[in-house]
Amino acid sequence: MKHQITAYSTRLRVLVFCITLQFVACICIVASAQSALMLATTTQTGPAKKTVEQVQKNIKVLNGLPESQLIPVMNYIRASLGVKCTYCHVNKDGKWDFPSDEKPEKTSAREMIKMVQSIDKTTFRGNPAVGCYTCHRGSTSPVRVPQLPLPLPEPTPAVASVETAPKETPPTADQILARYTEALGGSAVIEKLKTRSMKGTWLTSNGTSLGYEVYQTAPDKLYTVLNTPKQGVFERGFNGQSGWEKSSRGIRELEGEELFYLRRYPDLFKDIKLQGQFARLSFGGKDKIDGKEVYILRGLTADGKGERLYFDAQTGLLLRRTTSTPTMVGLIPEQIDFEDYRDVDGMKIPFTIRIASIDPFYSSTRKFTEIKLNVPIDETKFNKPAAPPSPRP
Repeated sequence: MKHQITAYSTRLRVLVFCITLQFVACICIVASAQSALMLATTTQTGPAKKTVEQVQKNIKVLNGLPESQLIPVMNYIRASLGVKCTYCHVNKDGKWDFPSDEKPEKTSAREMIKMVQSIDKTTFRGNPAVGCYTCHRGSTSPVRVPQLPLPLPEPTPAVASVETAPKETPPTADQILARYTEALGGSAVIEKLKTRSMKGTWLTSNGTSLGYEVYQTAPDKLYTVLNTPKQGVFERGFNGQSGWEKSSRGIRELEGEELFYLRRYPDLFKDIKLQGQFARLSFGGKDKIDGKEVYILRGLTADGKGERLYFDAQTGLLLRRTTSTPTMVGLIPEQIDFEDYRDVDGMKIPFTIRIASIDPFYSSTRKFTEIKLNVPIDETKFNKPAAPPSPRP
């Protein structure tokens, strides 16, 4: 069915699309604990990144999408429609057939993706202003009419006659970052940071508590231990050149997106040394988080991601960091909250880190009971373990 769209305004055009067409599908890929260790493009130098059609089969509308964004895009569509992967994809007897076009919802999804791309291209100059969530808000069928009864509009507040206070001069981005450095303990303390060990729990989005340990040596060596109740112990490491995982299933290499997520959340300096991470950074106003007044910095990274940094106006500490990754179907958000700062050898460290992601595997709360700085760490922890000898015939 074709609909004519009047041109009263840009906003009306988008709304007409949303209420007359239904996104009746998603293209979701299963996100198991291993295959969902993924995804975001990095700014690391290296060979050109492959696109999804170079890696996957039967790609028809996502051509040109970086392969590293595939699962985040699938999770974004899944979350936007409030469905599971089986809504579009075939799973028979526990076996996935992702290239299959058996389900009509997958065909419909392709049409909806093309619609979104067309709206963004023709109306918003290629910017991802409209996405699946714009209309769906967690449902396969967008709301077509206002829900009754309509909420009453809030009364206009009376204008009180008060003396005009002098306008506050907002701090600059450099001033906020400098204050953050001092709030953490100062440049000298930060530059002395060479190793860190952390022990605590990883609370999953479904309420499961897992044992969690992290060991790090500057600049980028990392070893983690995750104790799971059903799959046993997962050990993961990065020695500065290569990443690996050891579990009950054996030993395997970690590359690309898996390595990105392994290193991102417990990164030794990512949330400490903020200078130099942005192509553009500016003051973005004031707000409140849990009743605390915060200063906001708006930034753009070299790889095109938009970020917002929220600093406590009183203490100067970083309370929240949000990221928006642009894709051809919409902006993929992520939020990290830093809480319970404590003094560890003269440096302020958050003992609670809350991660909100469209991927339920990474939406978690990591609470640490013990953090130590500049302690000796066995360098062999970071190296890939030797494979066990093959059994004799």
